[in-house]
Amino acid sequence: MKLPRSMSGWTVAAFGATALVMGVIGLVQPDILLTSLGFEVVPAADRAPGDHTRTFMAASSMASFNMGVYYLLAAVTDWRPFFRFTVVFRLVTTVVFTVLVLTDVAPARFVGVALWEAVGAAATGVALLVERRRATAAVRR
Repeated sequence: MKLPRSMSGWTVAAFGATALVMGVIGLVQPDILLTSLGFEVVPAADRAPGDHTRTFMAASSMASFNMGVYYLLAAVTDWRPFFRFTVVFRLVTTVVFTVLVLTDVAPARFVGVALWEAVGAAATGVALLVERRRATAAVRR
């Protein structure tokens, strides 16, 4: 089994592993994921006709699972352009989730999702900067 080769790779791997695990949980036990995100869990028998919560949970959980695999693959191959790309788009995700909470579209617990994205983007961004400075310093020697 290959492991990430850089600090930035480890930050990407941590997010990938989390996304993969959350995807599996959402596919296998969607009620656990719904509860952790602050949503009320309504038994299947009590759902209104046309309620597609389970369908949405399956689709978003599969997307999370796939994203986790992509991030883990990028981490073990040390795909730096992908790392940089994730910093930008995780910050976009931070803004979107924050706006969803502020506009009462999502429950307040989604602030935790926004913070997770922001911290992950910052960790990867800082790691990339540190690695670039070390590489520049090594070239100067």
